[in-house]
Amino acid sequence: MKSLTRLLAATALTLALGSAASAKTLVYCSEASPEGFDPGLYTAGTTFDAASRTVYNRLVEFKHGSTEIEPGLAESWEISEDGTEYTFKLRPDVKFQTTDFFTPSRTLNADDVVFSFERQLKSDSPWNQYVAGASWEYSSGMGFPDLIKSIEKVDDLTVKFTLARPEAPFLADLAMDFASIMSKEYADKLKADGQESMLNQQPLGTGPYQFVAYQPDAVIRYKANPDYFKGKQKIDDLIFAITTDASVRVQKLKANECQIFPYPNAADVDSLKSDSNLEVMEQEGLNVAYMAYNTTQAPFDKVEVRKALNMAINKQAIIDAVFQGAAVPAKNPIPPTMWSYDDSIQDDPYDPEASKKMLADAGVTDLSMKIWAMPVSRPYMLNARRAAELMQADLAKVGVKAEIVSYEWGEYLEKSKAKDRDGAAMLGWTGDNGDPDNFLDTLLGCDAVGGNNRAQWCDKEFDDLVKKAKATDDQAERTKLYEQAQAVFKKQAPWLTIDHSKVFMPMQKSVKGFVQDPLGYHRFDDVDIAE
Repeated sequence: MKSLTRLLAATALTLALGSAASAKTLVYCSEASPEGFDPGLYTAGTTFDAASRTVYNRLVEFKHGSTEIEPGLAESWEISEDGTEYTFKLRPDVKFQTTDFFTPSRTLNADDVVFSFERQLKSDSPWNQYVAGASWEYSSGMGFPDLIKSIEKVDDLTVKFTLARPEAPFLADLAMDFASIMSKEYADKLKADGQESMLNQQPLGTGPYQFVAYQPDAVIRYKANPDYFKGKQKIDDLIFAITTDASVRVQKLKANECQIFPYPNAADVDSLKSDSNLEVMEQEGLNVAYMAYNTTQAPFDKVEVRKALNMAINKQAIIDAVFQGAAVPAKNPIPPTMWSYDDSIQDDPYDPEASKKMLADAGVTDLSMKIWAMPVSRPYMLNARRAAELMQADLAKVGVKAEIVSYEWGEYLEKSKAKDRDGAAMLGWTGDNGDPDNFLDTLLGCDAVGGNNRAQWCDKEFDDLVKKAKATDDQAERTKLYEQAQAVFKKQAPWLTIDHSKVFMPMQKSVKGFVQDPLGYHRFDDVDIAE
């Protein structure tokens, strides 16, 4: 109760300090703390909501509520006939934010674009390891260091990317959060002052809102960027009130202490829908929840053991208990709403007796393992602890003793990447760009081992298929290759695929203009609140 009181007090204090009486304030009850504020360093949606979707822009953007690309900081672009050169023309006169901690002397130019990418791609960049152990999970996991041969400043407003090979999803990749454009001038000033770490603590970009302050694990405060190139936002003060307990988020919404929040418990959805002051948006999620076995560690290095454990777990029971039916069992690593999904794939059946026999035939007896359970609600897994408890009980029925472990969210994400991690880690994914590559290569490709590939699974047949698929822009051919890749995945079983869930977004009816996004974004540009 003390933590709740402290959080509410911190939020109230921030609101009191933050706004004049006439200013419009929107409070978003976010589900967890960000890992940091440099989008290139991370992959979690919580972090992106707090950084890239508020403070930053990218060369190209996704239209609200869509996977369609539109101009961002680049007003136009040209792609060479062979698909290996992308030339972007930047918008003129785009201003970086002026804050209490930095006043820019110039507008956006090509130097900022080159800096934003080269720090992720070049190990000899002075900014490559400005955060100790930086792995640049997205750019490295997607093979960008090998894909991008060069990024050239043609002139102040023109940038050319030269690729080593054609890459069908490249333009969509540049709309993703890790590709946010930062101010080189701000970075240079921080370096000159010996304050490089502040790039990850005090973000500064061109986006709709500018960062004001962060009280860890309590509140983040932003204000509208008066110089935003698309026009100043109608919300003057945007507050992220960090509220990890979904039941508390419900209480705060009903009391109008926050106006919008994500990931309600399934049991609360009906009561939220029946409240005349509230609206509850919903859509099918472009997501998957899974449990990744560490395929480099015995006995999980054996396919038959992974298959046996999959058959021990009753996924429908998890869906009934955690989602109350607002999800479907997953059999593939991509959701059924995505093109190239292969519905002909046969799932591992729930069959405890067959599971026991398969474990015995594999010589596995008295197995003890760890199930890693996420500490926060995610769209694809609302209550990981409850799901883990059900898995634990199912595994006990086949003679497997499972211990449930968890950590603070940022620590969980970091520790679960370790190549020597024990047991099986529960995680999930919401698509970032609407392309199957964003699931299949980003989460399961060999380049992502030690990063997003929590199964540490590098299968040459699978990897060759997904690499070949993104080297052509023929969608029919790509579909055929991705279907083959799904078959390899199912045969090798590096994951227990758990569910694809619906996503609910409750809010006060006073909130106007919020668009539920298929990519799982929580964006507050173009949002208003009625007086």
